[in-house]
Amino acid sequence: MTTPLHSTLKRALTIEGREYVVTLTEANLKLTLKGKRNGVELAWAQLVNGEAALAVALHASVGAFAAKSPTVTPPAAKRPSANPIPKKRSTRKSHRARTTRR
Repeated sequence: MTTPLHSTLKRALTIEGREYVVTLTEANLKLTLKGKRNGVELAWAQLVNGEAALAVALHASVGAFAAKSPTVTPPAAKRPSANPIPKKRSTRKSHRARTTRR
């Protein structure tokens, strides 16, 4: 005899070196990356009716779990300053210097 699923059941698994969490409820099955909230969700009715292939293809086309490849960006070249003339230093005395008596 099998145990009915009345509450949420979560299990961890590793696929191709990436950690995932599988959540089983009475209504659906959800697969998410560990530490994330959004993932691929599939209703049991879709699985039974054969709509699962369509749902999986839709999620794949949006890239729900697209492999993140490390991107190397070249260092930014120094841009020439918009104003090539250096700023002049102010010749005004500071507030403190003006208020002290000699």
